[in-house]
Amino acid sequence: VETYRGGIQQLLFGDILGISWSDLVVIGLLLLIALGYLALSLRAQVLLTLNSDLAGAFGVGASRHRLAFIVLLAVVVAVSIKAVGVLLISAFVVIPTCGGRLVSRHFPLYALISACLGGGCALLGLLGSGLTNLPSGPCVVIVQFAGFLLALLVSQMTPRPPATAVPAGRHSPGGDRGALESR
Repeated sequence: VETYRGGIQQLLFGDILGISWSDLVVIGLLLLIALGYLALSLRAQVLLTLNSDLAGAFGVGASRHRLAFIVLLAVVVAVSIKAVGVLLISAFVVIPTCGGRLVSRHFPLYALISACLGGGCALLGLLGSGLTNLPSGPCVVIVQFAGFLLALLVSQMTPRPPATAVPAGRHSPGGDRGALESR
């Protein structure tokens, strides 16, 4: 990371094949820190995602967890700029998570599917880049987009229970955000 001397092309699109062993060590340590944080705060993160008031009732410090998540995300983005570039970072972060969300309604499975989709697409994109002699970052994003389309197709083919109205006198955990509750 400290040896980055690329031009505007590398800044925008990155050079995943140009990262050094020291960069890989930093990325590996960051991965371990992120996995450790997720393992230690999974319950709190799920509660905060579903209902911050409920999380507060269970003693979860919303501000502390949000700050830790934002700092961790900022460090991931900063470290990733050299590998994937400024323009492609959002695709690397958003596409696998959207694909995972389409096929899962449970947070642990959603996180696992998103990670597998991101990692698998990265490997396939790098392989495709090597075979076609095309830039690696855009190849990975194209494969991620294909994975997203596959997840979209699977979600359309998988039957989901319909949303049902909340019975009278019963409030949804989200407060007055809507009268429908997905089961």
